[in-house]
Order: sequence, then structure tokens, then C-alpha cells
Amino acid sequence: MSKPEFVYITYIETTPEKLFQALTDSAFTKRYWFGTELRSDWKVGSPVEVVMDGQVTDTGRILEFDPPKRISYSFHHEANEVLRRENPSRATFELEPYGTLTKLTLIHDEFAEGSLMLGAIAKGWPAILAGLKSLLETGKALAIPHAAMKIDLPK
Repeated sequence: MSKPEFVYITYIETTPEKLFQALTDSAFTKRYWFGTELRSDWKVGSPVEVVMDGQVTDTGRILEFDPPKRISYSFHHEANEVLRRENPSRATFELEPYGTLTKLTLIHDEFAEGSLMLGAIAKGWPAILAGLKSLLETGKALAIPHAAMKIDLPK
């Protein structure tokens, strides 16, 4: 049986270099990720933090960093008690040039069977990446309401 994973593919009219920077620059992530900063020095083994409204919501370690082709980091939720009990997962971003486009493949995997975090990221990543695509292509991120990403979790 295969392990649960989330895969999202999109094509963005930008260069791999600009997309890679957009995925790793804290000031830029705030513009499309609902005010969220992705903080790291981007060295393999270094910590990475997802910081929303001054609160660290997710933590991890840089697993791979190969500009402008691939980034991978472990991902552990910290803000919700139920999700915090789950083991870390892994987010991997692969970038491939196609003329004036860059194919972005996000693979978020290493979830346990029955993972609630898988359901949470399956709602979150499409909204985040839609905002990223819109910002890079038009200069304006989408205003997707948080309610669109809300999931019901057990207490």
C-alpha cells in the first residue's frame, strides 16, 4: 500500500530563478501566504519556521536546497494541539523550465495513515500556490479568505 501524499502541479509564467526566490524570500512569502513568513538561512540541516502574525505555526529542517531546481524541508505543525501530535511530514518543491513558464510540482508526503495534517495541507497549499502564481504573473496576490481553508479538527 502506498503512503498518503499530496501532489500539486501548476505552471507559472516566470523563470525558475524568480519562482525559487519567491518560495524562499521571507518578505515575498508574506505577500502571497496570508502575511506568513518562511524563515531559514536555507542551508541543509538548518531550521525552517513558518511564522504567521508573529506566531511560529510550523517548524522543520532543510533537507535539500538546490537553486533553482529543488527545495525540500520537514514540516511539523506547532499551533494546534491535535496536529502537533503527528510526526513531521515533508514538503518538496520541484521547478522545471518550459519556455516562458516554470512547472512547479509540490509533493507533500511522509504522512501517517489517517493523518489529519494531510487534510489541512490539502486545503492550504492550493490557496497559497494560487496566490503565488497570481502575484508572479499579475503583481497582485489573490485575496482568498481563511474560511476557504478551514478544516474541522477533533478536540
